[in-house]
Amino acid sequence: MEARKLGFLSSLGWTSTENADAYERLLRTEIFEGIAARSIEGFLGIDLLRRDHAKEVEFVTIMWFASLAAVRSFVGTDYEAAVVPPAARALLRRFDPRSVHYEVRERRAAPD
Repeated sequence: MEARKLGFLSSLGWTSTENADAYERLLRTEIFEGIAARSIEGFLGIDLLRRDHAKEVEFVTIMWFASLAAVRSFVGTDYEAAVVPPAARALLRRFDPRSVHYEVRERRAAPD
């Protein structure tokens, strides 16, 4: 049987429209690069989603791990705590302090 992967909804955060581009740039150039540089065993990747609203911008990061043990290697024992560095907090209006984990039951690529 194939090992199950975990999708880790690592953060939901909202910025002002004025801070949105700076926050996205921080994620891409510093935070994501820093995560990759840690070479966490079982870390499979990260996705960034952005949704512009009239008065604020919503961001979602989804991290992919091979196991819950890999998530714990990244976050620590309180593996549901959101990891939001101080530089990110400074740009966010608010964020969800807890993370959510899902077991991936199936992923399908579009047919060729």
